Amino acid sequence: MLCVEDMDTTPRVLDGGLAYTVERIGNIKIDADPLWTARLLHTDPDYIISAHKSFLQAGASVILTASYQASVPGFREHLRITENEAIDLIKRSTSLARKACSDVLSQDPGNPKVLVAGSVGPYGACCHDGSEYTGKYVEYLTVQELQDWHLPRIQALVESGVDILGVETIPAQKEAEAVIGLLQTEFPNTKAYLTYSCKDGCHTCHGETFANAILPAIQSECFIGVGMNCTAPGHVTSLLRSIQHQPIKKAVIAKPNSGEQYEAGKGWYGKEKCAEVQTFVPDWLSLGATWIGGCCQVYPADIAQIRKEMSRLKTM
Repeated sequence: MLCVEDMDTTPRVLDGGLAYTVERIGNIKIDADPLWTARLLHTDPDYIISAHKSFLQAGASVILTASYQASVPGFREHLRITENEAIDLIKRSTSLARKACSDVLSQDPGNPKVLVAGSVGPYGACCHDGSEYTGKYVEYLTVQELQDWHLPRIQALVESGVDILGVETIPAQKEAEAVIGLLQTEFPNTKAYLTYSCKDGCHTCHGETFANAILPAIQSECFIGVGMNCTAPGHVTSLLRSIQHQPIKKAVIAKPNSGEQYEAGKGWYGKEKCAEVQTFVPDWLSLGATWIGGCCQVYPADIAQIRKEMSRLKTM
């Protein structure tokens, strides 16, 4: 695990939407797959490496592993493999990210140090039923059940040598607190960041007030950053405004989607009504964001523009 002393004070560009970048590179569709990008860890790992490299070449200095929708139960059910084989696949997500970093660094030794963040997606993502954007499952799962489910993937990612964990797209405070408690108890030397998915400019997707929901991570020594991801850019601005009263001595993370709408069976639509993500960067920086990237429908070209805007404003 990388020493992350003072990491929270360093402005960084994060990567964008890995899944949809992989779709473009491989000319494939993964939306209907219950394993989503995680299946490619088993079938087409080169696509994942290529996607990582495209974000690195665009200027990202933090990349997330392709483990967002990876889980031991999911791999066992949909790939018909053993528990040990499933754990090895999760670890492979780190080795693929490391390979991409090595390849890019060999071409440009002047590149800054890149952090590999082990993606820890929500329980709902692996249900593949849309509940990752409602968090309703926390109403019938206990904290212990959530921790038991998250433990194998987190342990595999930690053992694989990720620099930090990216606990991302968490829709509900209860699940966030379950993961925070798990790290503090089982992995106290592991560093992580937490990003919620939010339904508006004030609330998580499950309905908790964002400003309150981030407090457990702010108070935890395991967490070096807090923020939101896969949230419309306009909501990100309001969410950042909602935490101006809090003295956050950690990275403040803004990793929005493109602002498009998503509908099952139809996919993403409404791009023509969306402002380019980089146009929001000045406001986000003025509101305290330090780590900025993208999520669904945010591609390497968008990340390059975000980096350009951050450099123009002399934050890097």
